[in-house]
Amino acid sequence: MEPIILASSSPRRQEILTKLGVPFRVIMPEIDETIPENMEPEVIAELFATKKVDAVMRTIPSGQIVPWIFGADTIIVLNGKVYGKPENQEQAAEFLNEFSGREQTVISAMALFNGKLNYLSTRINKTKVRFSKMSAEEIEWYVNTGEWHGAAGGYRVQGMASCFIEHIEGSYSSIIGLPIFEFYDILKEQGYSILE
Repeated sequence: MEPIILASSSPRRQEILTKLGVPFRVIMPEIDETIPENMEPEVIAELFATKKVDAVMRTIPSGQIVPWIFGADTIIVLNGKVYGKPENQEQAAEFLNEFSGREQTVISAMALFNGKLNYLSTRINKTKVRFSKMSAEEIEWYVNTGEWHGAAGGYRVQGMASCFIEHIEGSYSSIIGLPIFEFYDILKEQGYSILE
C-alpha cells in the first residue's frame, strides 16, 4: 500500500489508520479554524477538511508528486449553533452545560486528494448523540479530567464522557473523528485498497 499523508494532528485518527493497516505519515496543517457565520454546518466541516488537505499540499516542494493526502474535521451542532474545539476550560464547561440533557449532531467530514489523478473527493457523516442531564458537579469533574483539550464540543466519547452519553444514533467512529465506513468508501472509490 502507498503511504497516505494524514493532514491532522489527531491521535484518534492516527490510531484508526494504524488499526486498518494504512501506512501514513503526519503533516500537521496550519489553518484558520474560525467558524464562519451563515454557512451550513456540513459545508463548514467539509471546508475545514479540504483546507487541511490544501495547506499540506502547499508544503510539498514543486515537482514532487504526492499520491495521497487525507484530511478530516469534526464539528458539533445543537439548535443551529456550531461548536468547534473549546478555547479554554470555561468554554468547555459552557459547551457541556448546553449539551446536558439534549441531543446534538456530530458532523465529520473528510477529504481525500489523489495526486495521480489530481482529484479531490469528500464524504460527510452525521451522527446523533444524546447526553444525560449533567449536574454542575459532574461538569466540573469532567472538565477537570482535561479530556476537553483539542476535542470538538469539549468531550471525548471514548473517554470519561461516556459516563454521560445516553444514546448514539449513527457511527461511533465518526464521533471519535473518523467515520470508518465513509473512510473505507472514499478509499475504495479512488482505487486505494486496504485488502492487501
